[in-house]
Amino acid sequence: MSTYLRRTLLAASLTFGLAGFAGATLAADALPAVDNGKSDTNQMGSVTVALRLRNQDALERYIRDTVSPGNKNFQKFLSTADFARQYGASDADLATVQSFLKKNGLQTEVLGNRMAIRATGNLSQLSATFGTSFHDYTSVETGQRFRKPASAVKLPAAVANLVIATTGLSNQQKYVSHRVRAVGAAPALPSFSAKTLAAKSASPAKPASGNPTASGVEGEFTVGDVANFYNINPLYNRGITGKGSTVAIVTLSNFFPADAQAYWDGIGLKTKKNRITHVLVDGGGVFDGGSGETALDVEQSGGLAPDANIIVYDAPNAGSGFTDAFIQAVVDNKAESISTSWGSPEMFNFAALNIDGASDTDTTDVGDLQLFHQIFMEAAAQGQSVFAATGDSGAYDTVRGLGTGTGIGDFSAPLSVDSPASDPYITGAGGTTRPFKYAFLGPDGVTPGPTAKIKDESVWGWDYIQTYFKKNFNENIDVFSVGAGGGVSVYWHAPWYQLLTPGVKTSEKNQALIYNDVDGPFTYLKLPAKFAGRNLPDISLNADPETGYILVSTTDGGVSEGNGGTSFVAPQLNGISALLRQSTGHRIGLWNPQVYAMHLVFGSGALTPFNDIKSGDNWFYAGKNGYEPGAGIGTLNVANFDIYLRSGLFNIFR
Repeated sequence: MSTYLRRTLLAASLTFGLAGFAGATLAADALPAVDNGKSDTNQMGSVTVALRLRNQDALERYIRDTVSPGNKNFQKFLSTADFARQYGASDADLATVQSFLKKNGLQTEVLGNRMAIRATGNLSQLSATFGTSFHDYTSVETGQRFRKPASAVKLPAAVANLVIATTGLSNQQKYVSHRVRAVGAAPALPSFSAKTLAAKSASPAKPASGNPTASGVEGEFTVGDVANFYNINPLYNRGITGKGSTVAIVTLSNFFPADAQAYWDGIGLKTKKNRITHVLVDGGGVFDGGSGETALDVEQSGGLAPDANIIVYDAPNAGSGFTDAFIQAVVDNKAESISTSWGSPEMFNFAALNIDGASDTDTTDVGDLQLFHQIFMEAAAQGQSVFAATGDSGAYDTVRGLGTGTGIGDFSAPLSVDSPASDPYITGAGGTTRPFKYAFLGPDGVTPGPTAKIKDESVWGWDYIQTYFKKNFNENIDVFSVGAGGGVSVYWHAPWYQLLTPGVKTSEKNQALIYNDVDGPFTYLKLPAKFAGRNLPDISLNADPETGYILVSTTDGGVSEGNGGTSFVAPQLNGISALLRQSTGHRIGLWNPQVYAMHLVFGSGALTPFNDIKSGDNWFYAGKNGYEPGAGIGTLNVANFDIYLRSGLFNIFR
């Protein structure tokens, strides 16, 4: 790929360029599906029953204490057993729920954090236990075949009062990976080496300065370029390589570990050998279009922390796979940091329940959101830093899965954010576009347009491409709303660490998810206006595929260029966290209170941990001075961040 990105005709390339932009589905009955009748009751199924934590207010205070220098509990992280004893369900509550599950013949297992019980049995037993039959369905939107309860789960009051979620009874796919290809990106090459990397550039690359594994070529960036962009090299120069650290990847597709080693070897990066442990949760995921996601997560996190150990928690993209994988990573408590690059629009968790988001006083219900919340609180109490990609659909997170339009069968595009990144106890990883020059071919597929450039690192949003085609070719092309996920949660209230942050927004008015039916518009969900919700992202790094990365993935055909999405940022932050753990000598814990405190006191600039993002937009939220829901606090100066963490002089929220 040339520094001047002369690609094929954009409109003809969108299907390839937006690979992976389909497959999201609303929860429960939110989207049309054909009922194919009752499921075979002899089929086996499983369910994860999540119990409410005890002493949650005390847990929230303890988490704050662990990241507050000077506090008596600073850096006093809990073991899984400590967490279970202090905050997990009581013996009596566990006995009540377990007895209920066993009554109809289900086999049960209480997890080590005493937060959840896994139960298995045939569909007849599950039907008797949860008061619902199971039917087979075919999605009208995607053609996906799946099984789910035909009616709402019914639990006796004594059990329902103890349980926050029953997840896994449906095996419908719910999540997508946050990965995007550059417009018109070339097919993958079957082999990869440092030599082929150098040969693939269509014009001579600018000499890569700093890190020797950097390419210096947009679309072919490596972890070495990330180190150059965000001042990681001073840590490497001190011998900080992630030694003694462990990172975990939570993913929903299987992968070939050899791909990651081929990537590291191919860019000339020396890494610890035999450091990948592959844990199959609920039988593990399949090899599919998401396998490249898993590969890049391992390549990026392990590439930035070349001596760290890596555990890949791989679960099916169905049922309770996602939450089960996170629970396993947290219960095992072997990794100091965890990342995921999968997600789904936050509102998909409650659109089908016919509630209008969260009121100013009520954030109860909505099982998966609550279960994720409890898992992430446990991780924070144990000192595990957790990162999640914020999505690649800009400020309009539903567009990726549902599209948008005004015709019959089209959905509206409300402002919306992605889950689990919207949870207050996870660090939302957003995206930027690096400075670069570009030129696209015109409608004839031959004549290039004029060269344009992005001068400063900007909030990633492909409206700059749309503007280019309109201005230079008078072509109305549609790349809405590809860009960095960010906005305001309408479920989670703004957490304490954002309350003093200038630039934090409330939700906008007149937002609703509407389906245009043959009988007229149908409103699935009206979103609350001026809701003081959790803002995301928190931290951003380069994510635009046009200034994107090399990926090695056997399932994608080999080595490819022009890869991007916030799916790269989450594992990059994971790898950076592993470096910081080695440098500081301890787990970092929940990043958010620490980075917001630093930003509030010291702001952005050359001597601070942050680079302000003042330009670009994600189709709604524009870059500006300070915090904004396009790039969050901004990008990192990792060496400075490390200095500030080791000084311990930054916290004002004691």
